[in-house]
Amino acid sequence: MASSSSSSSLHPEPPPEWLTRLHTPLPPRPARTSHIPDPPGYSSKSTGKQRNQQVLSPSTRPAIETDTLKLKKAWEIAFAPSKQIPMNAIMMYMSGNSLQIFSIMMVFMLFKAPIQGLLMTNTAFAKFETDGTRAKLRGVKAVYVLMQLLLLGLGVWKVNTMGLLPTTRSDWLAWESERQPLERAYFAFG
Repeated sequence: MASSSSSSSLHPEPPPEWLTRLHTPLPPRPARTSHIPDPPGYSSKSTGKQRNQQVLSPSTRPAIETDTLKLKKAWEIAFAPSKQIPMNAIMMYMSGNSLQIFSIMMVFMLFKAPIQGLLMTNTAFAKFETDGTRAKLRGVKAVYVLMQLLLLGLGVWKVNTMGLLPTTRSDWLAWESERQPLERAYFAFG
């Protein structure tokens, strides 16, 4: 037993294979794969402790890239009401022109959503507003308002087809004065 403990102290065990690979530099890239770029966040030039210290955080990304992403998301929100227009148009067409509770509630909801959207325009885009995007957001907001106005126009069309808008002369008869004839003809018995 004494001899086995003394022999192990004379010949230490070799380190594990993973430990030796960790401390050896990376082999050079083969020529056929040199055209493949490194993945994001990895650099073949950094090794060991440098690789652990090189951690990319969102604050190190360029502000331009962040502003571009914010503008892209803002455009998605600006065009969101346009996706509702075909669905609402079909629903308004299918509900009929008669005055029923179903059609009245649908028209009410058709007016309610765009009016709320118009009132909340600035709050809808507040999270995307930075110094770099402030000027570009004006166009985005204008498109958003235009889409909301198209939805309101659909509501006005539906109210007109239901006969609730005073667009004919007979709707204004209460405010018209009686016509005075230029001549009168009387029947004479004779």
